[in-house]
Amino acid sequence: MGVTLLRTRAGRIGTRTQNGSEYRGPVITTVHTSALSSTELTGIRALLNTAFDGGFSDADWDHGLGGMHAVIRDEAGIAAHGSVIQRRVLHAGRSYRVGYVEAVAVRADRHRQGLGGRVMEALEHVIDSAYEFGALSASEEGAGLYAGRGWQVWPGRLGALGADGVVPLPEEEGATYVRPLVGDPAHPLLFDWRDGDVL
Repeated sequence: MGVTLLRTRAGRIGTRTQNGSEYRGPVITTVHTSALSSTELTGIRALLNTAFDGGFSDADWDHGLGGMHAVIRDEAGIAAHGSVIQRRVLHAGRSYRVGYVEAVAVRADRHRQGLGGRVMEALEHVIDSAYEFGALSASEEGAGLYAGRGWQVWPGRLGALGADGVVPLPEEEGATYVRPLVGDPAHPLLFDWRDGDVL
């Protein structure tokens, strides 16, 4: 079913099918971290903790804050979430402003209902509107979602700009996706440094 995003002033996104009828699924909202209440943030963190089997660390949580969130709610609460935050990437002598996708999860009882795709559609709209390109680090479970939406594995080398210079990140090669595929793979993508998982 093809759908078109309908954006309102409040930042809520509804959908309309190609034949013009309203899509009756849960409504997705895009909102900045600063506009989320403490109750909403607690609910999102609970979803992520469950979705990642308790492996979602404080650093992982911090990485997903400070940007735009796509949140889907249903009668049971928060059904799906993802966020996009700004990062700086040095590539071939140029600094890029990149929309980096974080904290994508869907509640277990809503798997395989298209909610992950709806979250990514909203985040991709933010990336396409505000950033030079998008990037993310995919788990094995999530790789299919991203590849199916046109994200491509970065074919070159990866690194980060640490306090003592460039830190190679060979373990992230093959799992880091970009959209669109930009630049020259002969030159690495060098991400800004951060605590926890750099990518």
